[in-house]
Amino acid sequence: MIDADLQGKRALVTGAASGIGLAVVECFARLGAAVALNDLAGNARLEAEVARLRDEGHDVVAAPGDVGDPAGARAMVEGAAATLGGLDYLVNNAATPGTTSPIPASDLEAQDEAFWDRLLAVNLRGPFRCTQAAAPFLKAAHGAVVNVASVGAFGGGGSSSVYCVSKAGLVNLTQELARGLGPEVRVNAIAPGLVAGSNWECNWGGDWEAETVPTIPLRRMGTTADYAEVILFLCAGAAYVTGQTITVDGGWRA
Repeated sequence: MIDADLQGKRALVTGAASGIGLAVVECFARLGAAVALNDLAGNARLEAEVARLRDEGHDVVAAPGDVGDPAGARAMVEGAAATLGGLDYLVNNAATPGTTSPIPASDLEAQDEAFWDRLLAVNLRGPFRCTQAAAPFLKAAHGAVVNVASVGAFGGGGSSSVYCVSKAGLVNLTQELARGLGPEVRVNAIAPGLVAGSNWECNWGGDWEAETVPTIPLRRMGTTADYAEVILFLCAGAAYVTGQTITVDGGWRA
């Protein structure tokens, strides 16, 4: 794991009660940052993780809210910034697959209007809403945004066509936000491949993992810490990098 001194830095991580989001929180808090953990209100795991991290001596707060809700997302971001005294980093990690089993691209009926609305609201408009609300604080701090996209953005293979489209849009949105918020704020993204411990309960059928891992050059799934490390680099380093999406997949797409 690369190292950095984040003393005095303030970060908001969405979708932070588990998976990649929680790994980012643990990484940033360990390095001295004050971190607000966002997840859905009423999620018992959010409160449990905040309590655990506080017991370990870290400066963390809960920031419950649904990034898919326009007013709720803004209130959550502004509340987190007020509690922390500003924001240096925003990690837009919250997302939903919208399904517990992959939907074939041929199944158009399953990808109905409600399905489209929910995935775009959370996976694409959510990061925009949060960044929009955080922009004044990030500009004041000359901070950074990292969006969590997916390798599904580059040619399918995700939990549905809609999911892949939402992540492809997030890659493009990353470029647009980088143009819109520069020079004060850098905006980048990562595109994770397979995630061990993602906490997404999606039944891919068969022995999918055993069949897929041998096709990855590094011969393993990515851990949440693997992804958190690249997010740390894009927030705390990478001073001349903006508008980019880094594929983090062990070479899978190669």
